[in-house]
Amino acid sequence: MTDYLHDLQFGVFIAPVAEHAQSVVELAQLADVAGLDFVTVQDHPYQRRFLDTWTLLSVLAAETTNVRVAPNVANLPLRPPFMLARSVATLDILSAGRVELGVGAGAFWDGIVAAGGKRLTPGESVDALSEAIDVARAVWDVDGGPITYEGEHYRLQGARPGPAPAHDVEIWLGAYKPRMLALTGRKADGWLPSAGYLDLADLPEMNARIDEAAEEADRRPDEIRRLLNLTDDLGAEQLAQLTLEHGISTFILAVSSPDDVRRFAEELAPAARDLVTEGRGHGHIS
Repeated sequence: MTDYLHDLQFGVFIAPVAEHAQSVVELAQLADVAGLDFVTVQDHPYQRRFLDTWTLLSVLAAETTNVRVAPNVANLPLRPPFMLARSVATLDILSAGRVELGVGAGAFWDGIVAAGGKRLTPGESVDALSEAIDVARAVWDVDGGPITYEGEHYRLQGARPGPAPAHDVEIWLGAYKPRMLALTGRKADGWLPSAGYLDLADLPEMNARIDEAAEEADRRPDEIRRLLNLTDDLGAEQLAQLTLEHGISTFILAVSSPDDVRRFAEELAPAARDLVTEGRGHGHIS
């Protein structure tokens, strides 16, 4: 059992359907006033029914006060990392430090290629993501001088860094396979899988891969926050178990109605927090 002792956080995952644009904004506003921590949006630029993720996140940040916003996860093959990092930093400044960056190596390659992206092999996509993290952090380091970066997938030749984000933006990776999990441990601030794409019984082994890679990179395993996208409305006991036994400390629920948001914020989140506090108080940690 592994509890990394992170504070619990809760957020929502809203489908950015263009024909329901106003409802998307209203759900985000409700999440904000209900006291949730995050509003996140998937990023599939080739999906004609979806709003553009970064334009939408900008509006959501402007229409809320406290909640943080993030792509869940940004489609790297269609968003060059230099420009993505600048978009993140700009919105972070304008929102007073309320932006985090979820990013993935890419999926749905037919759609990516149709929209002008390059098809990559699984190995190439992991390498590209690793390079993109380096590029993003270099862009945010305004004290680092001009950026020269010679990667296999991304090259910068004296690009000027900046602007610096308003806070230390966290980079979360949607990772499942061994190389992606290792990359998470080496370079990321958070691990953001979706429950629908993994077997919860595999969480110990997946956490172990992240932890081992972190230690090999001279990092502490508890430097990496463990998040989880949920499509099913789990009970408070299940959420607390995931925290106390597997270190999951941020839960992001797919919602489609105000009732979904209210129940998660007003019932499940407080109950899960109480159970985790009780469990930690009784030494239910490793």
